[in-house]
Amino acid sequence: MSAVRAYFVTLANYNRWANEQIYDAAASLPAEAYFQDRAAFFASIHGTLNHILVGDRVWLHRLTDGQGPRPQRLDDILYDNLDDLHVARQDEDARIIDVVSGFADGALSAPFSYSNMAGTPQQKPLAVVLGHFFNHQTHHRGQVHNMLSQAGIAPPPLDLIYFPGVG
Repeated sequence: MSAVRAYFVTLANYNRWANEQIYDAAASLPAEAYFQDRAAFFASIHGTLNHILVGDRVWLHRLTDGQGPRPQRLDDILYDNLDDLHVARQDEDARIIDVVSGFADGALSAPFSYSNMAGTPQQKPLAVVLGHFFNHQTHHRGQVHNMLSQAGIAPPPLDLIYFPGVG
């Protein structure tokens, strides 16, 4: 396995770990704090966690030639409660690990073609797409991390360096 491929497999496993940390922290909140509009782009912790799952499903649909669900809007609320959302998140994280682990080393530098949400054709190297995929999750988990602080919860450390699977 090339170093680049191994790095993306590490990111897939880190993603699962980081999501578990965030979901565990969110589960300690009362429902009103979890659903509270905090003036974030997707309003609440719940809205933002849903968006991360939406983004993952959109990208996985592209990365797997149409397998799995494909939400139609980036602000779709796929699940209206934390428990169901968490189960779906765990399933999607397992799927991410499987998909990323299945890419051949050579595929990562090859062009990857897809259509964006507006239907406009795009093409980027697969490694750039995967970099965006994981960066998107990290970006929005950071927003949730901040909202947990606003809610009075000490958010967990999520830096990649703290992931037990590194090093």
